[in-house]
Amino acid sequence: MTVLLVTGTSTGVGKTVITAALAAAAQAGGRSVAVCKPAQTGIGDDCTDESDIDVVERLSGVRGIELARYPEPLAPDVAARRSGRPMLELDAVVDAVLVLDETHDLVLVEGAGGVAVRLGAGGFTALDIAGAVGSSVLVVAGAELGTLNHSALTVAAVRAAGVTCSGLVIGSWPTEPSLAARVNLEELPLATGVELIACVPGGAGALDENEFLALARTTLGEFTDSLLG
Repeated sequence: MTVLLVTGTSTGVGKTVITAALAAAAQAGGRSVAVCKPAQTGIGDDCTDESDIDVVERLSGVRGIELARYPEPLAPDVAARRSGRPMLELDAVVDAVLVLDETHDLVLVEGAGGVAVRLGAGGFTALDIAGAVGSSVLVVAGAELGTLNHSALTVAAVRAAGVTCSGLVIGSWPTEPSLAARVNLEELPLATGVELIACVPGGAGALDENEFLALARTTLGEFTDSLLG
């Protein structure tokens, strides 16, 4: 059984679409997959907007679990304090992931924001989850100017925590990439010391399930096969 934590260099870089693509590619390869979103923010209980878990299920057909939800679009620990709702506990997240791991070939854990974002009680982060469950980390990065710094800092933090970084994925490749974006394809591996695995086109989240599956298999199928042996 394998656990992979999907994090990002910041918010809005495409973590959810990449999580869905990984789930779709692995499931298409005959593997059983589960997705865990420890904390969802920015969506109220009666909101009709899609949660990240809803997006993953719509795109990949893979169901997931959400452990906590807070209405304001803030870091989870801040959103919890402001809402008066209980904060997440690291032990509860670890237990939930390990239970899924017992019955699935692959468990994908989608973080919130970047690796330093505090998710709950005691200020634990996605890296604390990864360390506790023995997972590696996939970093989703932006394409444009600034991503070299953001990506290098993120990978350095992953390594400093004693966690393996499995690689980088650009979560939303522009239709008309700028000079910086094109150059970053070569510079990201040099700046971070890890492989740039794939670039997923922007707008992939609007594809139907069959189109998305084809894209997922093309861009991330080889990675998921390697990850799962």
